[in-house]
Amino acid sequence: MPAKGKHRRSKTGPISRGVLAAGTGGAVLALPLIGATGAHAAEQAAPAKPVAAQSAPAAAAKGSPKTYSVVSGDYLAKIAADHKVKGGWQKLYKDNRDVVGGNPSLILPGMKLTLGAKASGPAEAAPSKAAPSTAKKSAPAEKAAAPAQEAAAKTAGSGASESTSSGWTAPVENANVTTQYRASGASWSSGYHTGSDFQAASGTSVRSIGEGTVVSAGWSGSYGNEVVIQHSDGMYSQYAHLSSLEVTTGQTVTGGQQIGLSGSTGNSTGPHLHFEVRTGPSYGSDVDPIAYLRSHGVSI
Repeated sequence: MPAKGKHRRSKTGPISRGVLAAGTGGAVLALPLIGATGAHAAEQAAPAKPVAAQSAPAAAAKGSPKTYSVVSGDYLAKIAADHKVKGGWQKLYKDNRDVVGGNPSLILPGMKLTLGAKASGPAEAAPSKAAPSTAKKSAPAEKAAAPAQEAAAKTAGSGASESTSSGWTAPVENANVTTQYRASGASWSSGYHTGSDFQAASGTSVRSIGEGTVVSAGWSGSYGNEVVIQHSDGMYSQYAHLSSLEVTTGQTVTGGQQIGLSGSTGNSTGPHLHFEVRTGPSYGSDVDPIAYLRSHGVSI
């Protein structure tokens, strides 16, 4: 019988770690390929880095500001809507306060406004994986807002609106009187209101009530920017606190023609249209403006 003892495992040589194949030409040793496979995978992953680096200049180019030149009939809210300025007219005014000045309701043709001047560039420089989905979600909202912006632009830009068969019309569309003629109060130097105030947001189209000739168009102290027109019957109409003017002295206008945009210039507590009818071109010759419009067939 064999002697009792512990079973010993025979030692294996280094060659057993490979694969040994016997053949007529001798033995061939096949080494593992694990290391080579790992190196190949690393080489494939490496080119992904330059892609992110190349996208940064493109993002920076998209965020660069643009310059817009103000034209007749413009106002900040309209420009912000037409050019999709993030933050609306308030952001546009903040970025261009040094150009516009202290009154956002008064901008003049030829002014150079910067669109997106102080947009946060660093936030757009680094590409994000979530960016494509955000852009897709915001697209329907922009499409939905477009019809509203177009409607606002048409309302602001329509100089001539419906008028009576005689060619006379109200000074603003959907006329709503907020302060009546001859209302008393200490706010007015005469002790009473010399005209009628119409509700009109800043940038509302202001129209000539009838055909006539412009006798004054410009700044007029407490009235701010005003237009005064002499009509064929010898009477005068005045339109005050305008944000912009679209006619000049000596120009002939027709009933319903746009002569400017409403605002809050001069001695004003907020955007509206101050409208007067006078027997002469100057202050102190006022008559009831609503009664005058009704005498020409205008329903208010």
